[in-house]
Amino acid sequence: MFTALKNAFKIPDLKKKLVYTLLMLVVFRVGSAIPVPGINVEVIRQMLQQYTSFSSFYDLVSGGALNNFTIFALGVGPYVTSSIIIQLLAVAIPALEDMQKSGEEGRKQIMQITRYTTVALALLQSTALGIGFFRSALVDNSFLNQASVVLTLTAGSAFLMWLGEQITEKGIGNGISTLIFAGIVSRVPSGAIKTFELLQTKELSIVEFLLFMALYLAIIVGVIMVLEAVRKVQVQHAKRVIGRKTYGGQSTHIPIKINQAGVIPVIFASSFLMMPNLLGIFIKNQSYQTFVSKYFSTQGPPGLYVYALLEFLLVVGFSYFYVEIIFKPDEIADNLKNSAGFIPGIKPGRNTAEYLQEISNRLTLAGALFLAAISAIPILILGFTSIPFRFGGTSLLIVVGVALETMKQIEAQMVMRHYQGFLK
Repeated sequence: MFTALKNAFKIPDLKKKLVYTLLMLVVFRVGSAIPVPGINVEVIRQMLQQYTSFSSFYDLVSGGALNNFTIFALGVGPYVTSSIIIQLLAVAIPALEDMQKSGEEGRKQIMQITRYTTVALALLQSTALGIGFFRSALVDNSFLNQASVVLTLTAGSAFLMWLGEQITEKGIGNGISTLIFAGIVSRVPSGAIKTFELLQTKELSIVEFLLFMALYLAIIVGVIMVLEAVRKVQVQHAKRVIGRKTYGGQSTHIPIKINQAGVIPVIFASSFLMMPNLLGIFIKNQSYQTFVSKYFSTQGPPGLYVYALLEFLLVVGFSYFYVEIIFKPDEIADNLKNSAGFIPGIKPGRNTAEYLQEISNRLTLAGALFLAAISAIPILILGFTSIPFRFGGTSLLIVVGVALETMKQIEAQMVMRHYQGFLK
């Protein structure tokens, strides 16, 4: 990895992209330190301590922006949410589905709809937070101050959306994923310092720390293996004679990933499990508050066990749900049939679709169980240890996935720029 980065900086075009990406990340981190005017941050920190299950993941992804209530407090959450909504609606709304299939022009229209939806969601969330949940943190309750807070948060989220698109277009990697990656990684130094302090004061034993690091290293290795693993379904193309030339006859394969759904099921499950805590902000009934703090809190048993179990089951369920949406065996079978391709030993058409569906179901089970395990295990680890690292399963998936994808893009661009040397 380090060799690839070193060689990348020797190529002027690639060096320019890398420097541009780094500068945009600096802008992101600077914005994450600028507080929203008209807000008492200390009041917000005290309030968030009561709703750690609700705020911990979003605060981690935003690099502490929510806890400090900076202009980027909403992070890229509205953009991610709007992207998921549009993707799901494309399955149910024919007009959106046609846009997805209409090439570059359709993609631009989808992106424009996603942008408008992002701004609308950001405005809704900033209103709910700024003059709803955090109303007591306002310096004054004047309309001007409330409007200033709402517009600042909305503009910050919209700016992050633009920043991510600029990184995608002019930098390296997927911009939105890179921003989330930067937000998560930015918390590592503070976590390492706190861990070192706990080791010095003997509040954390060396054995506990080493076991923690070994287990997390094993999880990271497992994440890499599953993200990279694919099942190659062999495909044979029949020979066709046109005039004096023979076409086809070659053997290819259909790559089906074990983890087709990516990190989406984990995000869905985390969002679903946050709903009881989120409703607890607005429902002031004491019985409901007690029930949520007992069974939907990760601070200790029995809530820790209930939360981890529900996370496991929901991730498995959402994995099958999402794969069912994105994987289309009927379309693949039709495309193979139209291109004179077939899977050896399987009849073209319906039999091929059923065979691909069967393979997808088995792979989805393996991928779902893995996703569920790395989502639930870190919750249990963090619940029973005093280590201040707040890396959950979602965070690990994002960090490892973005790092792998970025390195692949760097290597692909290096190969593209040196292809002449390989041909000589």
